[in-house]
This record gives sequence, C-alpha cells and structure tokens, in this order.
Amino acid sequence: MPMIKILQEAKKFEIQPYKRPKHVTDLKEENVPFSGSPLRHPYDASKIILVVDPYSNNTFYYEFKTEDIAFVEELPSVVSIEGENINMARVWIKKQRVGVRCTPFVVADIKRVQR
Repeated sequence: MPMIKILQEAKKFEIQPYKRPKHVTDLKEENVPFSGSPLRHPYDASKIILVVDPYSNNTFYYEFKTEDIAFVEELPSVVSIEGENINMARVWIKKQRVGVRCTPFVVADIKRVQR
C-alpha cells in the first residue's frame, strides 16, 4: 500500500504582523506587558487569550482585544516532561484598555476539601 503524505497549510496567528517599536522607552510608558501562551479566542477573531502558566494546576488566563496590542515579543518555548512544546510570548497592551482575567476553580464545599 503506497504511503500518502498530507501537507497542512501553516496558519498565521493574528499577532504576527506587529513590528519592533522604534523607541523602547515609549513602549514602556504607553503599554503594560503580559506574558503567557497566546491562543486564538474560540469564537471571537478580534480577541486573543493569553494562558499565564500552561502547565500549572492553578493557571489563569487573560483575554484582550487584538486592537489593544501594541507589540508582541517571542519568548522561549516551554516544554513539558512528555516533550510537548508550547509557544510563549510577551504581549504589550495599551494602557487604559479593558482586559479580562479569568481564574478557573473547582466548586466544592470548603469543609470537605480541608482534611
């Protein structure tokens, strides 16, 4: 039986076109940096999700509008024990913009959890 190779088209991430600012001091004065693993928003193409610590049990994520991004820096990737690779980035968000911070948690009765 012949082997068939299927090539998949590389998908561009919506934060790729950002270029290095001319003045780094202006970047620091006008924006705030957030670091994590950037993901596409599941249903809104005008937003991104930034997972802060993808391998942690107590992780959380930020949600920002892509129009609020001033600059993106690529950070070293994080590799799990199993060898899974996750891209990391530092995303500079314009000051006075609204973001969402979401912290998932397990709903439980506190008396039963403490033992």
